[in-house]
Amino acid sequence: MIPFSPPRIDQKVIDEVTAALQSGWITTGPRTKLFEKKITEYCQCKTTVAVNSWTMGMQVFLAWWGIGEGDEVILPAYTYCASANVIIHAGAKPVMVDINPEDFNISVAAIRNAITPKTKAIIAVDLAGFPCDYDLINALVNEPAIQQQFKASNDLQARLNRILVISDAAHSFGAKLNGKQTGSLADITTFSFHAVKNLTTAEGGAVCFNLPDSFDHDAIYTAFCTMILHGQNKDALAKTQKGNWRYDVEEPGYKCNMTDLQAAIGLVELERYQENLDRRKQIFNLYDNAFSAYSWALTPLHTTETKVTSFHLYQLRIAGITEAQRDAIMQVIFDQDVSVNVHFLPLPTLTAYKKRGYKMDDYPETWNKYHNEISLPVYFNLSDEQVQTVIEAVVKGVSTVLKK
Repeated sequence: MIPFSPPRIDQKVIDEVTAALQSGWITTGPRTKLFEKKITEYCQCKTTVAVNSWTMGMQVFLAWWGIGEGDEVILPAYTYCASANVIIHAGAKPVMVDINPEDFNISVAAIRNAITPKTKAIIAVDLAGFPCDYDLINALVNEPAIQQQFKASNDLQARLNRILVISDAAHSFGAKLNGKQTGSLADITTFSFHAVKNLTTAEGGAVCFNLPDSFDHDAIYTAFCTMILHGQNKDALAKTQKGNWRYDVEEPGYKCNMTDLQAAIGLVELERYQENLDRRKQIFNLYDNAFSAYSWALTPLHTTETKVTSFHLYQLRIAGITEAQRDAIMQVIFDQDVSVNVHFLPLPTLTAYKKRGYKMDDYPETWNKYHNEISLPVYFNLSDEQVQTVIEAVVKGVSTVLKK
């Protein structure tokens, strides 16, 4: 069976995790702090806080930024449920908009039409690892007419004095826009290091801060580290100093810090990340070359003059088919011992959001992309021979179903 996206766990990772275990330090400690610094250097952002998941990192951030009841946050209808769930849990309203015709990312024109005086933030999702149009989004929120609509609810929001731009970069670690790394393209960037991601820490994530220079990013780092540890102003590492046991809890916080065991995996992954990206690019090229021979194959946009994906997902679309035919094609592929997937079920198709009044008919481009999409395996250890097996399975799946 060819799996869809197994993590790269080899002896180097095992040795580093073993070293962390033997060090006696397994919670947040020196490896986590080093991992944060390495991410900041790689992404060219101003500071980074490592957390236990994308979801909790974003949840804590929304609370810290003061987003809550009566506020609106714009996001694409085509994303994983976590992007919207955190907005619901913050007490705010997810305002879903459609995506671009040419890719799977949020439409800037749709964002413009959705902005109201209640809009506090935009969450742009780099689906499959392809960066959103951050230059256009950043320019939009700085337009005088848009900025004049903005109403701050606290000192942080007043200091920014405009809609906050958040990059949901769960898929796009290592992607680039105009030569700049993901992590430095928006005010805030949140990464996921879940087991299926390009760079994994088993579970985990990071929040990268890149706010204007008027913000004290050292102070933000301290405040955020406090919030992710129950609001406690000293972590376990700080308390190991002689006589430094006394602490305070400044606000009721959360518990979502990253551990050194997770960071140990991440440090190995980060050290060899370019090697990972290079192999994933080779796999994309193999798929591109093979499927270019078939008129039914709609291959994904992944590289332009200004954008380079992280090569996270290869989202193949099959022209002229229905959702039911797509599902049937996938079953034929599965029957050949090849794992494939769909990214994602659009938010308005999910019960949690249908019962909140969201309707799929309002997002025609999202449906256009979803109903015929199949995500193919892409990972470092996928061999060229296995890629060929995937290609053959897809071709057989399409030909089998379209003959009926």
